[in-house]
Order: sequence, then structure tokens, then C-alpha cells
Amino acid sequence: MDHDGHGSGVPTDPFTLSRGLAFTGEPFFLVGCLVALALYGAAVWRLRRRGDRWSWGRSTAFVLGVLTVGVAMCTALNDYGMVMFSVHMVQHMIISMVSPILLLLGAPVTLALRALPPAERGRTGPRELLVALLHSRYLRVVTHPAFTIPMFIASLYALYFTPLFDTLMGSKAGHIAMMVHFLAVGLVFFWPIMGVDPGPHRPGHVMRILELFMGMPFHAFFGIALMMSSELEVKAFDNPPASLGVNPLSDMHAAGGIAWGFSEIPSVLVLIALVFQWQRSEERQAKRMDRAADRDGDAELAAYNAYLAGLEQRAHGVKGAQPR
Repeated sequence: MDHDGHGSGVPTDPFTLSRGLAFTGEPFFLVGCLVALALYGAAVWRLRRRGDRWSWGRSTAFVLGVLTVGVAMCTALNDYGMVMFSVHMVQHMIISMVSPILLLLGAPVTLALRALPPAERGRTGPRELLVALLHSRYLRVVTHPAFTIPMFIASLYALYFTPLFDTLMGSKAGHIAMMVHFLAVGLVFFWPIMGVDPGPHRPGHVMRILELFMGMPFHAFFGIALMMSSELEVKAFDNPPASLGVNPLSDMHAAGGIAWGFSEIPSVLVLIALVFQWQRSEERQAKRMDRAADRDGDAELAAYNAYLAGLEQRAHGVKGAQPR
């Protein structure tokens, strides 16, 4: 890519971006988005055809998640992200924090388990392979907080503050691999926290909140470090096209502000979702207890009352046995 923008496919007129985002980004992600929407839609259609219900809210969340990936990687936003650190940081934050949350709220694993037919006896089909993966040692490791939190943090500091970032930005394949990594890390980090799909780790709601806040502050620290730096931390954005009128150092400071701000938004969204899930879980538990009480005629309460009566009788017996 020429640093002056010629022959790079990057529109150098700032007005081009404001007029609309044409699909000029990565075809790899465009194909992936279309395949994801097709598979999800086919699974929902299969459920509804046999009379099963599937939440429209989940479908909407998944579609929005795919669309956020498409906007970040399949539009002119991706072209600007190749020459401006601030735009690249918008891509990073969307791909690693917004898209995973929306995709996970769509419960794609649950949908697949319900839609895929079981294989014939003695055979292994897609559903059996998915179940085996969910119970595999590999998935237990990569979704454990001892792995996901350090990986989530390392995706920032070990990438941007080392020559690795410039190396990846030097080729199209490296850029695609980096963005796929951001998306994958975001998915495995938020998967146990969201708790929508089944997985190897199903921590309680308090532990999920703790896991969330163990990772999020490092995004804020990362953003502050970029904002306070007096020199460029990466070389890939040291010479943006002159027609953009961008100062590289100021653009890096803007990227730091974006990283800082984005660390708060997903935290609030996930926290709201966790509180809502917690409330629904408590309501379901209360309903189960009420149904159990209806079935056994409040036998548990009667047994507890009998236990208290026994304690009271024994207390009176001890008092009656004391000498006057």
C-alpha cells in the first residue's frame, strides 16, 4: 500500500466516508457473515416447521451481531482502518466486544442443539460432534477464566506494544487473522459470562460479574496509555494519506479515547443482561419451589414446623427436670 493512498483502494476524500459505506472491505468476512445468517435462518426455520418456538429476541440479537461484523469488516470502514489508528480501534472494539455479546445473546449453540437431528444408532453426526466438543478438554481450557482473562488482556498489550501488530498489518492475510483472533477471543471471554448457551463452565451470577470486571479495566488502562503517550506506539499508521489531513499522534490519542470509552459501554450492557438473567433465575427457582410445595402438600414446611415443635418440647422438658 502506498502511504499517499494511491493505488491502495483507500478512498482519500474524507467526504467519501460520510456519503455512505460501500461494501469494499474484506470478502472473507462478507462470505462468513452470509454463511452465518444462512445457517442460523435455516435452523430457526427447521424449528418452526416442526412446531417449536424460538425467541425473536435471540434471532434479532444474532442478526445484529452479524451486521456489526459486516459493518466493521465489509465496508469502507475497513479501508480507513488500514490507514487510521482511530478507525482501526473502532473496528477492534466492535469485533472484540460488541459483536461477541450480540452473537452470544442469539444463543447459536442452543439453536444448533435443538435444530440438528440426532444421528442413527452407532453413527456420529454434526449434533454428536457438537456435544463432544462442548464436553471436550480443549473447550474446558479455552473457556476457563484462567485462560480467557489473560488472553483478553494480552490481545491488547502483547499486540499493540510489540512489533507483532506492524507485522500483521503488513499483509492482507495477517490483517484477517488478527481480526478473526479479536472475534474469537471476545467470544470465549464473554461466553461463560453471558451464560446463555451451554458450556463447560457455568459460574454463578456473582462470579460472572467478577469475571467481567476483572477484564474490562485493562481496556481502560490501555486506552489511557495510548492517550498519554508522546510518541507513536505502532508504525503502521505513521504516515496516513495527506488528503485525510490526519496527524498520526493525535489520531493515536483519539484511538486511546475510543478504547477507553468502549470499555465502559459493553460492561454496562453485559451487567444489565446479567442482572436480568439473575432475576429470571430467581423467579424460576421460586416457581419450582411453589410447584414442589403443591405436589407434596407443604411437607417440607410441615417437617420444619415439627422440628421446631420438638425443640420447644425438649426445652420445656429440660426446665421441668431442674430442681427447685
